[in-house]
Amino acid sequence: MNQQLSDRLRFLQAFVAHPRQVGAVLPTSRRAVRDMLDLADVPGADLVVELGAGTGSQTEEILARLGPGARLIALEIDPRLAKLLADRYDDPRLQVVCDSAENLQDHLDGATADVLVCALPFTSLPPPLRQRMLDVLPAAVGNSGVAVVIQYSPLIEPELRKRFPTVRRRISPLNVPPAFLFSCTRG
Repeated sequence: MNQQLSDRLRFLQAFVAHPRQVGAVLPTSRRAVRDMLDLADVPGADLVVELGAGTGSQTEEILARLGPGARLIALEIDPRLAKLLADRYDDPRLQVVCDSAENLQDHLDGATADVLVCALPFTSLPPPLRQRMLDVLPAAVGNSGVAVVIQYSPLIEPELRKRFPTVRRRISPLNVPPAFLFSCTRG
């Protein structure tokens, strides 16, 4: 079985087991990931953080763009998907963490991300958890970083605007369903 089909099946299994955690039936398309990462300077980043790494559709493209001395911290709450990522990407720049995004600060050692890539299913999370996870984003990027967020609905935009003075939106229409991409900065 090819890797793409295998990833789709793993992702679907994770969705069936925890639909509110996963939030989508299929991984994000390569085109939508590229569109999202085009909103940030991944090659110029020293530290990139990925929230909701899933089967690695974002991880692979981040690593392809990441500089040789940079680091990527990828958080994934599902232990099976986190293990898959750690096994799949034998890259010294990558640190896979199996934990909730709301605990991100525990893994940053006081650093802030130059780029934060977020694929968390905000609209399917219970409101208190959604608020806690959204509240993590501004502190994680500090004053000079950028958070890029991919969603399948524009409904999260007002919440992002409450936390970031500058929010730009794009649509990646070829993803199924179309993806809403947000670039958020504090400066």
